[in-house]
Parts: sequence; structure tokens; C-alpha cells
Amino acid sequence: MKVLLLYKDYHPVVGGIENHIRLLARGLLAEGIDASVLVTNTGPATQRQTIDGVPVTKTGRQTTILSMPISLPFFVELRRQMATVDLVHLHAPYPLAELAQLMLGRAKPTVISYHSDIVRQRRTGKLYAPFLKKVLQRAALVAASSPVYIESSPFLQDVRQKCRVIHYGIETERFELTEQVRGDAESLRSQYGDLPLLLFIGRLRHYKGVDVLIRAMHDIHAQLLIIGTGPMQEAWQYLTQAESLTDKVVFLGDASERETLAARYAADLFVLPSTNRAEALGIVQLEAMACGMPVVCTELGTGTSYVNRDGATGLVVPPNDPRALAVAINRLLASPALRAKMGVEGRRRVRSEFSLQEMINVTIAFYEEALRKS
Repeated sequence: MKVLLLYKDYHPVVGGIENHIRLLARGLLAEGIDASVLVTNTGPATQRQTIDGVPVTKTGRQTTILSMPISLPFFVELRRQMATVDLVHLHAPYPLAELAQLMLGRAKPTVISYHSDIVRQRRTGKLYAPFLKKVLQRAALVAASSPVYIESSPFLQDVRQKCRVIHYGIETERFELTEQVRGDAESLRSQYGDLPLLLFIGRLRHYKGVDVLIRAMHDIHAQLLIIGTGPMQEAWQYLTQAESLTDKVVFLGDASERETLAARYAADLFVLPSTNRAEALGIVQLEAMACGMPVVCTELGTGTSYVNRDGATGLVVPPNDPRALAVAINRLLASPALRAKMGVEGRRRVRSEFSLQEMINVTIAFYEEALRKS
């Protein structure tokens, strides 16, 4: 079986979907599936690379409009590669790839991984909605990361009969506590004295809700470590200064995999305070749970509370509510036994339901079903 994966970016571009596609492509190759990737380049030239054994074509980018890379060679390259594949796997939302597939891809079966509704661009979203619905209707099958998202997305409800749940998978072995990790974690923790440590990891985007967490820190006796960079970094650093919280909130910037893993084992709990449906699941929750961390997240009607089960692996609170966030965090900080219990359950859940191998196995079955329907 030869499969072509479509999206806008790929490694080394950092992002949850980008990393998901990288893990998926590598895993498919390991299982004998001939997987290749077609994305756009960050510059104007088209490049053909082999990354981790995966053939990757990055077509030249002319510009970017509303976070969407525009690449005219993408259409030409898709037509060329279409002739050699059995199945196209489109990762949405990415309107350019969806348009290209709608125009050129009728001859080959297409499946779609629907990662998130478009939330912020409301005006353009209204124009995009009829187009997206047509793309979804033409797909052989559609994958979503949780059953909650299928039922709550206005775009997936109309095609729910051909939706399937495929959990994001993570490499659980990457999150084991080794002696090196233990030493790194102890060194990091020693920098902050006896204060409890809270941890946020992620791109600093509008929907991540870090501003809500910063305001909650007024009522929390702890240190907050923020790992990541992004468009909201400057605004949120200014907010920290304006709220006189620079002694409690530390922006660490981007960190290496080793540094990030040490932070997970140094901290007492993980917080994902996202504010809207752009947060479809929160893979960072899975990574925290793989390290035995309890999680505090927000209820968005998406998959955040599907992953982090309230009262079992952590606590779930309403979005945009600093007080509720502080109450939940303080409750966990006050009970080491509860944190330990939730950490054990979180690790068990990730290993049993969100492993990389399970994701690959379910995806291959997904492909086989799509081909039978075509």
C-alpha cells in the first residue's frame, strides 16, 4: 500500500500536528506501508528530502495568508504524485491542500484526519465552511482524535457515519525516568527552593490561555515554569510584569527534549488552561501523563477532558476562569497522595490507549477500510 500524507508543514517545523504526522509516517514505514509526505517549504524553493527514512517533498512557498502557506507548485506536485499512490491522507484544516485534493484527487481514495475546527478567523471561516463540508463529504473516511470531537464539531456531525476515532499516539519509552533524567530534574528543582512547581509546555498562541493561568497565580503559592515561544510571548511577559508576578512566573523559552523531560519530572503538576475549540485534544497532556504527572485542564467540549479524566487523572475546570483554575491547582498541591494516585492512573491510561503502536495499527485498519469502500 502506498500512501501520500498532505499537510502544510513538516519536521523540523515545530508543532503538534507536524510531530504527529512525523511519528505516523515513520510508524507506517516500519509496518511496511510505503508512506511519503507532501507539504510546503518555509522558503520559495521546492526541496525533496528523506527525513527519518520518509520521502518528503516541500514545495516552494510564495506567501502566507491568515496562517495558511500559499504554494502554487503544491498543485503540480500533487498531480504528479497522485499517479503513483493508492491512497491520499489529508490532514485538516489546511485549505490549500483541501482545494488541491478537491480539484485533482478524485481518481484516488482520500481519507482525512480532522484535527480541529477553525475558530479564530470567523469571517473567512464562513466562506470556508461550505468548501470544507464538501471536502469532508467526498472523503472515504474521516478520523477524529476523540468521540467527543465528532459529536461536538459542526463540521463532523453531518458526516459522523464515516467518522472513526484514532487516538494520537506517543512514544511512551521516550518519557521513562532514567538516572540522567532524575539528575536533571533534581538540578532544575533545586533552582526554585521549596516552592511547588507548575508546568506549562506549548506554543504561546492565543487559545492556550496562559494569560488566565498567569492571573490565577495571584492565589497560588507556587512557581510557574512556561516552556515554549510563540506570537503571544511578548504580550504575556508584559502581563506578568503588569501583574507584579515576575517572581512567580518564569518564561524559559524553547527547550531541548532533554530539558523538557527534566521539567516534567521536576514539576508537581501540569496545567493546560486553553480557552477555545482550537485546542482539540492537547497532546502535551498525554506527554505529561506518560511521566506520571497529574493534569489540570479546561472543559472545551473537545478532547481535553476526554484525555484528562476529571477526578481520575487530574481535574477539569471551566475556561477563562482564573479563580476556578487556582482552586483546582491548590487542591492538588495540598494533597501529594492524590497527585500520586492521579499520576499512576494517567500513566496507565497513556500506555494502554495512546501508544504509538496502537495508533499505527488503528490507522492501517482505517486505510484498509477506506480502500474497501472505494
